[in-house]
Amino acid sequence: MRFLPVNLDALMVELDDLAQTLALLESLQAEPIAGIEELVPAARTLLIRYRPTRVSHEELVERIGGRSLHAPVARAATRVEIPVDYQGEDLDEVAQMLGISREEVIRRHTGSDYTVAFTGFAPGFAYLSGGDPGLDVPRRTTPRTRIPAGAVGLAGLFSGVYPQASPGGWQIIGLTATPMWDLGREVPALLQPGFKVRFVDAARRPAPPSPTPRIAAAEPAVASDPGVAALEVVATGLQALFQDLGRHGQAGQGVSASGAMDQGALRAANRLVGNRADAAGLELVYGGFQFVCRGEAVVAFTGADAPVRLVNAAGTVLTLRRHEAVALADGDTVTLGEPVAGIRTYLAVRGGFNVAPVLHSCSTDTLARIGPPPIQAGDRLGLRPVERGAVVGLPEPGPGDLPTSGNVVVLDVVMGPRTDWFTSEAIALLASQSWSVTPQSNRVGLRLAGEVPLARARAGELPSEGTALGAIQVPPSGQPVLFLADHPLTGGYPVIGTVAPHHRDRAGQIPIGAVVRFNPIRSFHPTTRSVPRENP
Repeated sequence: MRFLPVNLDALMVELDDLAQTLALLESLQAEPIAGIEELVPAARTLLIRYRPTRVSHEELVERIGGRSLHAPVARAATRVEIPVDYQGEDLDEVAQMLGISREEVIRRHTGSDYTVAFTGFAPGFAYLSGGDPGLDVPRRTTPRTRIPAGAVGLAGLFSGVYPQASPGGWQIIGLTATPMWDLGREVPALLQPGFKVRFVDAARRPAPPSPTPRIAAAEPAVASDPGVAALEVVATGLQALFQDLGRHGQAGQGVSASGAMDQGALRAANRLVGNRADAAGLELVYGGFQFVCRGEAVVAFTGADAPVRLVNAAGTVLTLRRHEAVALADGDTVTLGEPVAGIRTYLAVRGGFNVAPVLHSCSTDTLARIGPPPIQAGDRLGLRPVERGAVVGLPEPGPGDLPTSGNVVVLDVVMGPRTDWFTSEAIALLASQSWSVTPQSNRVGLRLAGEVPLARARAGELPSEGTALGAIQVPPSGQPVLFLADHPLTGGYPVIGTVAPHHRDRAGQIPIGAVVRFNPIRSFHPTTRSVPRENP
């Protein structure tokens, strides 16, 4: 097994095949190593995120390198049948590539059981292995911008079903009405690692209609009782979302953490109003947010350097300080202006917002469409009662190095895990060249543009593997994408480096039009450990 660098708090184990990956995953789940916080399996790799204060990189390499990869993997007894209407837009092209008829493609696809190897890309998206080895086709050269929910596709030796409409590059051979992801179920993902899956030709064996999948859930609570304090939203600005510290521990369902883009700012806002650090607050992008306080409340604004104005019931105009707890009276109108540095402001309220969690978090994941919907003008955001002992914090100094569109923003980077996929010139270019942040950027990632694209040293496709927060993924265009909070759990393009943990919050505050420079700070050398022999 090879150990590849990912970040100061993450590494990747590369193995020979899927069987070894699943064996190592099961070993680490059966006998956990203290300090490991998340495991993301893929076709031939296992992404491991860990807490450096509990276990070091070197210790992990040593302890994982001693694990056997020969133990049989226990499989769940669950078997799921999925009826498919084989009228996919790529079915004829797949048949042509394989030199067989479309009927033979269907026969092979329905002729054997698949196994859920791992999940990723999107919530409920399962990578299915073990089908007919003759169904080996590459991804599409140019991914589609939209593939419908329920599309059944092939990529390499894997088969899969898109849980919701999304971009994608798999070869689509059919469509199913069976929902892969439904938040109304106790476990939303229909397919779990280890499950057996059998595809059935719906034309030959009609199946009963399936319920329409429910992708989103948990509307924000509305304070209908006039006696309950609330913030009445007048305007939202560009985007207003509920965010907490993230939806951790859901990798088995293909769900990434999401959460606040600037977690330090959210923690500070909660600290100022006496909340737990993980309480949900509002993430407000580029200002323009306005609300009227109904009842009394204590609030704090942190994050971007943006003016905050209060107009009280008597018409008096006051300027509020950021990074300071402020008491509001009934009828106070508060307006957040346009930032001069940074782009994301965090608003916390004492007691917290009365919003229901989805999968144990109140974060809104814009890519996966999980969590409370975006806040709209006219929403009345109810407030929770204040817990006994909640202490309002003293004013704090705000950050002094918030990014602006007029300055060069430097981000420290740990090189790897796939630097060997790039030329030496491209590796040097990553750090020496300036990268502009394009308007296509969002919570999923910063799309960057440089004068010279990054050239690969290796052609072909990279099997899907886990992607970390801050990963710098390079598609065939050579123009990088810096993955942020709502990034997919797995990806199929090589990652040349990853933004260091201490600069993740800074990356979340970079405005469109800013210039980014990458500063490589550390590069672990790949380490190889021999696989222990199986006992005779």
